[in-house]
Amino acid sequence: MADDLGDEWWTQGDNSGPSEVEEDTQPSTEEQQIKPTSNKRKSEKPIQENTKIKKRKETVQKECFITQETTEEKGDKETITKKKRRKKKKTITDVLSSSKPVPGSPADIKTLLSSHYSQTRSVIEQEDLTLPDSCFLSSNDLTHSLSSYLKEVCPKWAKLQKQHTQTGSIMLLIVCGSALRTIDLIKQLVAFKGQAKVLKLFARHIKLDDHIKFLAKGVTHIGVGTPGRVAALLEKEGLKVQGLRYLILDWNFRDQKQRRMVDVPEVKKDLLKMMDLGVVQSCREGAVKIGLF
Repeated sequence: MADDLGDEWWTQGDNSGPSEVEEDTQPSTEEQQIKPTSNKRKSEKPIQENTKIKKRKETVQKECFITQETTEEKGDKETITKKKRRKKKKTITDVLSSSKPVPGSPADIKTLLSSHYSQTRSVIEQEDLTLPDSCFLSSNDLTHSLSSYLKEVCPKWAKLQKQHTQTGSIMLLIVCGSALRTIDLIKQLVAFKGQAKVLKLFARHIKLDDHIKFLAKGVTHIGVGTPGRVAALLEKEGLKVQGLRYLILDWNFRDQKQRRMVDVPEVKKDLLKMMDLGVVQSCREGAVKIGLF
């Protein structure tokens, strides 16, 4: 019984064993030849595509680098040309510092008024703004201090000072370009003013209403200030022209930038406005005399 079972098992193993497994697992020679060729084609395609992409990236980067260089070169050229243009322009300080200081004259004010109102006023109105030579005092020849100049142009000051009793007016008005210059000029009046009351007229730290109240309370003999504040007082009628006798313009003084009072556009505009608010008319009538310090 045991021999029969072993024989049958052995015969079954011989018929169904290794021959069937070898037929299923071993590939044919045709398939072996086809497979490697297909793999090579698949591997060659992505390599070619990668090389093309890299070449494109390199060309794009090169082009961007060139454009950046060209834009930087253009920017450098533009900055150089701008600097050259800036160097060519001359400021008011350069022009005035190169020129010699010349004392002011009555013709300077006449030309200033005529050039300013020539485009906005008619011929008849311009004639009303012309100043005769008789209304001008002798001008400073750049050798006087303020006290010595006032003593020369106002020899009877002590007598006139006693006669001035009108409130809301100033007998001697000195006009300059800034608040700091106002304080400097007041300090120079120590030897001249005597017992006269002096009022500083500028907008810094002083309200317009305070100036009007101060002028209305008592008699003020001398006023020193900027044309902007004086024009504002004349507009509000806090300051009257009727009591004015002398108008002294700080014409020859130059600031740190070598500019005179009429070289600053804002101050020049206020000065012309002040002159138009009754000052020119009083000069034409002979009540006010103009001096250029």
